[in-house]
Amino acid sequence: MSKDELVRKIKQIIANLRAGKFDDVYAGYLELFSDPEFLKHRPEDQRQALRLMVNAKSPMPSPSQVMLDAHRAAVLPLTELVSVYDDPGDYEMLGICHLLLGNVESAARMYRAGLAIERVRNPQSDLCGTLMRRVAEL
Repeated sequence: MSKDELVRKIKQIIANLRAGKFDDVYAGYLELFSDPEFLKHRPEDQRQALRLMVNAKSPMPSPSQVMLDAHRAAVLPLTELVSVYDDPGDYEMLGICHLLLGNVESAARMYRAGLAIERVRNPQSDLCGTLMRRVAEL
């Protein structure tokens, strides 16, 4: 998948979001994150696409099956990012996915790992505060 294809897929997902076609939105993310070619993109491009889904405020009262499947598909690329780059923001996104999927212990581990890294980097950062809040909520 080329960078142009990635951009085209993201634009289609955004168009479906604006049209209120939420199952199509998550089906698009599921297809995108399940594609082995997605892992070949630059980490920044992967993060941007993953953030769009993981950090989105869902208008649905409870997660649909396709929403859960899309988050499950996001676990692999996020795990790869965490393994290679050890970035606290990646840990947070992976924790969010685990929490949505009902893996509370895994979510807590991801939040704590990200928090430990961010405390060393910048204990006054917004991310540090967010991770502290996420750990406390569990």
